[in-house]
Amino acid sequence: MKYLDEYRDAETARRLAAEIKRSVTRPWQIMEICGGQTHSIMRFGLDQLLPESLTLIHGPGCPVCVTPIEILDKAMAIAARPEAILCSFGDMLRVPGSKSDLLSVKAAGGDVRIVYSPLDAVRLAREHPEREVVFFAVGFETTAPANAMAALQAEREKLQNFSLLVSHVLVPPAISALLSSPDCRVQGFLAAGHVCAIMGMREYEELASKFQVPIVATGFEPVDILRGVLDCVRQLEAGQIRATNQYSRCVRADGNAPARRAMEDVFEVCDRTWRGLGEIPSSGLKLNARFAGMDAEKRFAVDHLKASESELCISGEILMGLRKPHECPAFGVECTPDKPLGAPMVSTEGACAAYFRYRRNKRSA
Repeated sequence: MKYLDEYRDAETARRLAAEIKRSVTRPWQIMEICGGQTHSIMRFGLDQLLPESLTLIHGPGCPVCVTPIEILDKAMAIAARPEAILCSFGDMLRVPGSKSDLLSVKAAGGDVRIVYSPLDAVRLAREHPEREVVFFAVGFETTAPANAMAALQAEREKLQNFSLLVSHVLVPPAISALLSSPDCRVQGFLAAGHVCAIMGMREYEELASKFQVPIVATGFEPVDILRGVLDCVRQLEAGQIRATNQYSRCVRADGNAPARRAMEDVFEVCDRTWRGLGEIPSSGLKLNARFAGMDAEKRFAVDHLKASESELCISGEILMGLRKPHECPAFGVECTPDKPLGAPMVSTEGACAAYFRYRRNKRSA
């Protein structure tokens, strides 16, 4: 099967791992940004193929994991309103807020619906003019274009009962914040290929030059990731730093221009709070003045709600790459996928969920 079997070929993966071992002469620490990459690393045991001196650090690239807890509380407050239909992708329903989750609100009678596209929410608004339909718009640059298209479609149809609860975040400012931290241990990055497919490589070229760290765009299959690691290691060993594209079958230098135009039509850059990481300047998107009337926070007067994380949860340190999931005292005990304390345990891309699924019997791995 094109673009699947050959990127999971075991012999190719072993050859790449062997070349990485030959290339490494000193300790290096590389962060994979995306939770999808983390799950592939854990699922296929890629980290166990690498030399001990090369450490893979799991980054904050899980959109569910970094959605701030107060946004979840706002979503639940809206979903509990009798006039509202809250639409969301399914991975948000079990993410814990400060006291509950959307699945519990649904069980208590709230009208929470799983959709497969934000345009499904637009259709519901069209079919139910007597109800307020809200789409829970979260994610990185990958989901922002489709959410922008939903807003543009609702505007074209003059739907007055459609709104968005927005919690979009941007990857490059998060990388910049991590590299600016005095606690940063990261010496190179594997950038998320799907984000780069939308945004291109320009921002990463600027970051690589500014901080003198290699940034390599990769896909999500084993061969993709190992090629990215090898490229990163070779740059570090040679001291020749740049941003490179190992995912050229999907990523172009300038990204996807129509998708970016849709984002620019609907959103503007803003400061954004990341769950576990705090506020990062210019790291999010909000509705611009043209679409301010679709802002669900203001429409439902929930923009004042605040919340705080569980004191037992160390997800912030995990998302910053300072600790591994198995180093959390609550991991697999107080915190499991059935009863998660933090988003990384329940998200399908969360690092804690990956460790629980693939390494839960190896707490010291």
